[in-house]
Amino acid sequence: MAEIIFGLDIGTTKVCALVGEIRDQQLQIIGLGVVPAGGMHKGMVVDVGEASRTMAAAIEQAEQTSGYDLSQAIVSMAGEHISCTNNKGLVAINRNENGVARQDIEHALEVAQAIPIPHNRQIVHLIPRAYTIDNQEGVRNPIGMHGYRLEVEAHIVTASTPALRNLGQCVDNVGIRPNEFVLNAIASAEAILEPTEREMGVIVADIGGGTTDIALYVNGRVWHTKVFPVGGYHISNDIAIGLRAPHEVAEEVKIKYGDCRPDQIDSDYVFTVEPFGGEKIQVGRKDLAHVIEARVEEIFQLILLEIKRTGYDGLLPAGIVITGGSAQLRGITDVAEQVLNVPARVAGPKNLLGMVDRLHSPAFATSVGLLRWAMSDNHTYKPRAQQRDWGKKMGSIFKALLPD
Repeated sequence: MAEIIFGLDIGTTKVCALVGEIRDQQLQIIGLGVVPAGGMHKGMVVDVGEASRTMAAAIEQAEQTSGYDLSQAIVSMAGEHISCTNNKGLVAINRNENGVARQDIEHALEVAQAIPIPHNRQIVHLIPRAYTIDNQEGVRNPIGMHGYRLEVEAHIVTASTPALRNLGQCVDNVGIRPNEFVLNAIASAEAILEPTEREMGVIVADIGGGTTDIALYVNGRVWHTKVFPVGGYHISNDIAIGLRAPHEVAEEVKIKYGDCRPDQIDSDYVFTVEPFGGEKIQVGRKDLAHVIEARVEEIFQLILLEIKRTGYDGLLPAGIVITGGSAQLRGITDVAEQVLNVPARVAGPKNLLGMVDRLHSPAFATSVGLLRWAMSDNHTYKPRAQQRDWGKKMGSIFKALLPD
């Protein structure tokens, strides 16, 4: 029997509702809804009513195209409020003739997540990185192995509780229960990474509208995560300021003429734009590229500083895989390779079935990745802090927020 899964990707610039059907371990896309985002800024809710309206519109499209009434979802999350740490948990293995059981792993993770957390933060991801049984390090999967002591090293992602509640309320307002929140970069990795890249060491950079989310993988597991409050919106904003033109015009110019390599553009190449309250002017594409290059370089410099700060420099032989809407900028891999001195490639979702005409774009990596995360053995465990009831459906509040 087929299983229906629903992912809700809530970004700064767009909301994507994606419905998948799992049959014989194959994912088929059967429903899609995409609308411009509202009420969001740098990955965080700034207007509950407006954010709820846009989510409702995307979900309605997904329900119409899939033919299903949707009630629960895997939801993306982003924002500078997200942070991470790593910790270890050591426990005695229960006397069991079958070796280590899942209960032993959960017990070790309970110990690992016992870290000081402010009252206004909560754990959203608790991901095992490596295990040690007695003195045997580097254990990938301890189930069934024998020993006396089990130690787990876990990657712990925390988020602002108010920020997460605001997002959860918006989702709840439209009649959807958020089953789980997944960090953008971790979701995107599920859709775009090759197994060999995960094993060798690779960094995923999801450059969205309001944020750039990174996840670093070593030995097949998540080793580090980080969210930077800068993305494609800021590139468009730089262009708008430089041209003294509306943001919509700047966005169109970025998509149509944008390039990160001014040294490869002829100085005679010009295009026409209409700034605020003035006549049309001609702008050199080379000048535009200088503006874009500066902001893109800043993004990769932030990534480089984070890699060096955390001590993972030299652990990325597979380089960087760039995704998200802004990954489509011409020449972005050239800038990444120049700044980071590692191989770079742009990637979107692949191996898709069903309604996939638009989904191969890097802009939909997180959306597809949410479904991949839901169907995979992703080696993550629900922390205590995430096992909370988001409350009853808030239909009356929704009506108050969204007047006719």
